[in-house]
Amino acid sequence: MKYIIKKNHLLILGVVIAILSCNIPSKSVLKRPNILIAIADDHSYPHTSIYGFAETQTPGFDFVAQNGVLFHNAFVAAPQCSPSRAAILTGKNIWELEEAGTHASNFPKKFKVFTEVLAEQGYFVGYTGKPWAPGNWQINGRKLNPVGREFNKHQLKHPPTKGIRANNYIENFKDFFSQKDEGSPFVFWYGAHEPHRVYEYKTGVKSGKNIESVQVPQFLPDTEVVRNDVLDYILEIEHFDNHLHLMINFLKEIGELDNTFIMVTADNGMPFPYAKANVQEFGTHVPLAITLPNGIKRKEVYDPVALIDLAPTFMELLGLSDAMNTTGKSLMPVLEQDHHFQHREYVLTGRERHTHARPDNLGYPARAIRTQEFLYVYHFESDRWPQGDPVPQNPENDQRNKVAGFKSLYPGYHDVDQSPSKDEVMAIAQSNYFELAFAKRPQEQLYDIKNDPYCTQNIAILPEYKEVINKLKQQLMNDLMEQGDPRVSGNPIFDSYPRYSTMRNFSGFNQRGVYNPDFSK
Repeated sequence: MKYIIKKNHLLILGVVIAILSCNIPSKSVLKRPNILIAIADDHSYPHTSIYGFAETQTPGFDFVAQNGVLFHNAFVAAPQCSPSRAAILTGKNIWELEEAGTHASNFPKKFKVFTEVLAEQGYFVGYTGKPWAPGNWQINGRKLNPVGREFNKHQLKHPPTKGIRANNYIENFKDFFSQKDEGSPFVFWYGAHEPHRVYEYKTGVKSGKNIESVQVPQFLPDTEVVRNDVLDYILEIEHFDNHLHLMINFLKEIGELDNTFIMVTADNGMPFPYAKANVQEFGTHVPLAITLPNGIKRKEVYDPVALIDLAPTFMELLGLSDAMNTTGKSLMPVLEQDHHFQHREYVLTGRERHTHARPDNLGYPARAIRTQEFLYVYHFESDRWPQGDPVPQNPENDQRNKVAGFKSLYPGYHDVDQSPSKDEVMAIAQSNYFELAFAKRPQEQLYDIKNDPYCTQNIAILPEYKEVINKLKQQLMNDLMEQGDPRVSGNPIFDSYPRYSTMRNFSGFNQRGVYNPDFSK
């Protein structure tokens, strides 16, 4: 009898253990986190409300920052759309990416992107708005844009301004989510077209913003025109943020917010003179806020971080660290640990060609190293105009300018987006603003970031900084050599890469979508 009772007890215990085991998920079946990437187009640090920029209201960005980590020194790999986005997707610097390292070229298929890796792992991957662009991704045999499948069918009936795209980002996100298999995780790339130009002039003031309160960067003239231009820029940032906020609320409503990694940033700096398309501070320094699934203890990070760190971060988050070969360094230790440790001592940035702004379709190769204290810039071709060649003054050009609405008699410098602020700077040609934005630059530049955050004073010529320059230059060149930058070895191959966007009527080579044989290997 005792034997029978013990045997029955064992049977019951076994059943209980089996039932409990069914209710305890193993590591292999734990719910995998979603990933929401929100990336603004042409948005500089510190232009969000949580950073304290006047007249700016960004509750979406602020929510992520308040429930996660707010970064104060985050940098893109390049101050231009497509090379910066390619660097984010691959976790590599632009000089490691061949054609994808210059603007509006193509994206070689051999470079693996994190969206492909996650799609292979069963993630549903898609985007709305601006993906990897501009450029030609089809020509290399890719079946999809590197950021995934397109969801852009929903449009706003009445966009807030004439400059804001009609894309209904939140409805396209909902459309994406509705097509996802139930239970499967997702990666969604919300690529706003804002605050990319053009803006509808004075819409910032018309929306109720105070023109007296706006902060004008020190590299721009503080005029009414520029203040209006900055307010119009802010208004478009808020449009980007509004749709981000709606996406966050949607995730909360459907019960997915606590299981979603959210990252908010930008691809490069503001579209103003001496910002976008420059490796100086306002071209490469961008906002960044990240929150992990289930939230993390709020903190702020002041160490330099690079957006090439995002791809390895996603890989480590999902236990796939060996799936990609990246130059970036995972941010997971920064995100997960309470105590502070230095993630990086410095970041590297660089640029090649932006638009077709010079004869022979030449670019402007520059590389930079940024520590917490200094920004050192090295120009490989300092005899070239950094923002494109000026166009000589003549009656034909003058008439063309009047028709186009330009104030200035010189419509060149095409690497700077046309804008009221550009007109203001060009109208006062004999000024420091003009020199900073358009003049030729010495081979080396050094800026004391703590005392000169707008990079208005090049201190490279001062003898007391010689040791600093030597140290930073050596570190920069060593890293570039190690990473195989063609410019360090004197190889001009970047100037051979084709451009698939609009070409201008400059002399020399100007064939769209064709490699320039004079600069091939």
